[in-house]
Amino acid sequence: MDATDLEGDQHVDLKGGAALADGQEDNLETSDSTCGARSPGDIVIGVLSPCHTKVESLQERIRPERFKCTEFDLRSFVQALAVIYTIDTINDSGFLPGIRLGYIICDTCSHALKAIQSTLHMLTFNSTLPICDFEGPLVKAIIGARYSEVSSAVARVLGLYMVPQISTTSSVTTLDDKLRFPSFLRTIPSDGHQTRALAQIMVHFNWDWVGVVSGDDSYGRAALQGFLKDAEDVQVCIAFNEVLPHYLDHAEIKQRIHEVADRIQSSNARVVLLVLRAELVEQLFEVMIERGISRTWIASDSWSMSRPLALMKGINVVGDIFGISFITGQNPGFDSFLANLTQGPGAVNRFIDEYKDLRFGCSPELPDPQNANDDFLTHATDLSLTYSEKVATWAIAYALRDLLKCNQTHCPGERDFPPWKLLQELKRVRFTLDNREFFFDDNGNFANGYHLTHWVKRGQKRHIEVIGDQCEEGTYTNVSNLPNCLKCPNGTWSLRGWSKCRQQTEVYFNWNDPFAISLLVVTGIGFLLLLCVLIIFLIGRHSIVFKVAGGKLCFVIMAGLTVSFGGAILFVGRPNDYICRARQTMYGLGFTLSVSCILVKTFRTFLAFLMDGNQQHSLHKLYNPTAIIICCTAIQGLICLFWLIFDSPKVEKSISRQSMNIVLICNEGSNWGFGIMLSYIAVLAAICFVLARKGRKVPQRFNESGYIIFSMVIYLFVWICFTPIYVTKFKQRSAVQASAIVVSNFGIICCHFLSKCYMILCKNKEDISRKAYMNREQLQ
Repeated sequence: MDATDLEGDQHVDLKGGAALADGQEDNLETSDSTCGARSPGDIVIGVLSPCHTKVESLQERIRPERFKCTEFDLRSFVQALAVIYTIDTINDSGFLPGIRLGYIICDTCSHALKAIQSTLHMLTFNSTLPICDFEGPLVKAIIGARYSEVSSAVARVLGLYMVPQISTTSSVTTLDDKLRFPSFLRTIPSDGHQTRALAQIMVHFNWDWVGVVSGDDSYGRAALQGFLKDAEDVQVCIAFNEVLPHYLDHAEIKQRIHEVADRIQSSNARVVLLVLRAELVEQLFEVMIERGISRTWIASDSWSMSRPLALMKGINVVGDIFGISFITGQNPGFDSFLANLTQGPGAVNRFIDEYKDLRFGCSPELPDPQNANDDFLTHATDLSLTYSEKVATWAIAYALRDLLKCNQTHCPGERDFPPWKLLQELKRVRFTLDNREFFFDDNGNFANGYHLTHWVKRGQKRHIEVIGDQCEEGTYTNVSNLPNCLKCPNGTWSLRGWSKCRQQTEVYFNWNDPFAISLLVVTGIGFLLLLCVLIIFLIGRHSIVFKVAGGKLCFVIMAGLTVSFGGAILFVGRPNDYICRARQTMYGLGFTLSVSCILVKTFRTFLAFLMDGNQQHSLHKLYNPTAIIICCTAIQGLICLFWLIFDSPKVEKSISRQSMNIVLICNEGSNWGFGIMLSYIAVLAAICFVLARKGRKVPQRFNESGYIIFSMVIYLFVWICFTPIYVTKFKQRSAVQASAIVVSNFGIICCHFLSKCYMILCKNKEDISRKAYMNREQLQ
């Protein structure tokens, strides 16, 4: 839903005192044009703002006719003006040399259908919607919308064209889903952070028995479920949980409010959390005031800064009120801008015209109300709530500066860029404003914390004061009343809400990890098997079995497997640049050496039983075991050498702001180098497989083809499975590749050596003699 819902601001009397009469409200209609303000520019920013809060006769709408919007909303109007003021500030500062930012502001009228119509209008290009990437829409980015329901609907449309959308108030957690809302960003945290902050407030004040009242909309349901879970985690118990209809014209709204008031009155819980829109809180408080019921109230962001509530009659009766609101800030010069509202050169702003008509139009002493000004807006609204609009506009400006490659004198980049390019820059943007660092996290949110507010009694009204902040990640405070939290020193870090910093923990494929221990045990078994095979083959080196198995090539294969096993061990433990390079090189060269020897064995068998004599004679010229092994391994050596020279593997630190862990992992550098190294081994294995299949009709007693086929199938299957797992499991890459290496090595050991060891040790010498072999060959 939505931050700091102040729809009540729309009822502030623009002439100075009481609320507008019902008859006056009914006459506050805008023109039926889609968008009410615009200013030309080289790059245009769109703004979706609910400058009106209702769509007239919406329930009677039976055909696609124009929307008629009513009830002018001061807060949204001022927020839209904050975007204009920030754009003017950026243009005047020369931040984007040679580039003028323009804007177009369209009214959503607080309704999703109207917002979609306005969005489609802003996306039009030459009266048509963009279809292909090369057709640019009218705007390159959109700021808005205010309410989560509206933002969700708009985000579906903008996600189709990948137009960046930055909301300053919509906080519902479902908008974190980048699959459904790929181009949505926001300058506030999501409600997942808010519910944790609410639970922390309960813990801080030792409130362990609380009631909850929430709305039945998507915001209320999601926030409720999040708070129930977070409250359980910190052992805060829920005394009751009541739900009110979100829509103000619900038939049972008054009855439900009295039922909820009864429940609050009868419960012994002295603390009540209200996750409601401000209008519902006002109706509930009216009942509380009438009954003289006092409790401690906790305000969600939707009403924690509501001035109409703070000024309502009898508000001091209800008890203490605490709440959380989004981090706000100052916008120097904005108050003067509001006190001297004018339309700049080439600009059109019907919203200003309508505001001045409402404010000054009934004064007979002002013949031209459009030229009149005063400081009403600076007192009628909380200007600090427009800080998010300032930050959102500057975020777009910084992203444009990077995209257009701006320097101190000009911006040489292409101005007619597709919006998705700006979206990519926005996701990477990181800038400092008012001594605060801003950037979007992986979910497209700003993790900039919350204010803790207290509604202090002042006469018969309440004054909303900020009494504390929730510390952003990487900051801390050990004293009160600091204007900003302190940054963690000397490489230390803190999580949100911490009062001190700590050293982060390095996370890698550790020796103590159970899987690492298992992998090392299996690798040790592999080394032991190779040693046993070596001893057995040395003993039976004069047997026909040894010669059929490859003779001295077996020792070379074992040497390659030993190097490969050694590379697998280097995947365990704290990595550094040298280990990252050595482990890939050891595996690449070691396993290539083994497969090259197997290729020689396969080629020999293929030639020996090739039926075409001429072809056999021609191919026999290519049979040079030493040259084949050296050439095949040397090619892999060159691949690894070029890889190491141009973009070698190195250690990468993956640091998350929401974690105390620093993940150390080897970045393989050039994906081309890594891919070519693995692909080259796969090509050799595939050649072995093909030749072995062609030579599979060799006399079965001493046939190597079946073992070669099986070992190569194991290798290819393992590495085909390895690729998608390696790509998707970033933190587990070391374990995944080490496992693939060990399994591949065991495939060769089991297929090429164990059966020969069995024949050497367990068969009669006469049965495996050369004479027996020749007799069986003749029988074949």
